[in-house]
Amino acid sequence: MSTALETVGFFLGAISWLITGAALANDYWKISTVSGSVIISNRQYENLWHSCAEDSTGVANCRDFESLLALPGYIQACRALMIVSLLLSVVSIVVSLLGLKCIKIGSAGDETKAKMAVGGGVLFLLAGLCAIVTASWYAARVVNDFYNPLYGITRFELGAGLYMCWAGGCLALLGGAMLCCACKRVPLSKAPSPHTAPRAPVMVPTAHSG
Repeated sequence: MSTALETVGFFLGAISWLITGAALANDYWKISTVSGSVIISNRQYENLWHSCAEDSTGVANCRDFESLLALPGYIQACRALMIVSLLLSVVSIVVSLLGLKCIKIGSAGDETKAKMAVGGGVLFLLAGLCAIVTASWYAARVVNDFYNPLYGITRFELGAGLYMCWAGGCLALLGGAMLCCACKRVPLSKAPSPHTAPRAPVMVPTAHSG
């Protein structure tokens, strides 16, 4: 296992956590479209937590989603998936950091550290999947509402927050895959050593009749 590849995987996973956290806080998950409009007096945008309206002077008024139970089901699910993704990434960073070959903490052997690196990589993979599923689900609803002729007057397009979420998820998948390659340096504990001397045969004495 290349130590450099393992280290790059760890840093990609850490960067993905930062990008995913920034995507969750980003206001522009969907933004009102200018398609078909001649005069634009205000702009509307939303994320998982609030909805905002910005007038022509640049002043924005935001309204938080106060009732959790009144929200659409996909919004609640996207919130949960994003929080799970961030929590998994935090655990992954700690576990994979302890499993890096270049980090010496305690008396853990190469086999133990390799298993910890693989465990951190698997958690990064799960975190990346949660982020990608969230962004794809939310984007699918935005696109479906955009082409729905029965939808309201204001139509929305994909915002920057979704692209950040996709980027963070992809980086987490890439970093987790690199860390999972640490399993290649786990030694085979039951493999016979080529330097082991063969055991001498045991001679069993036999009785002679006299």
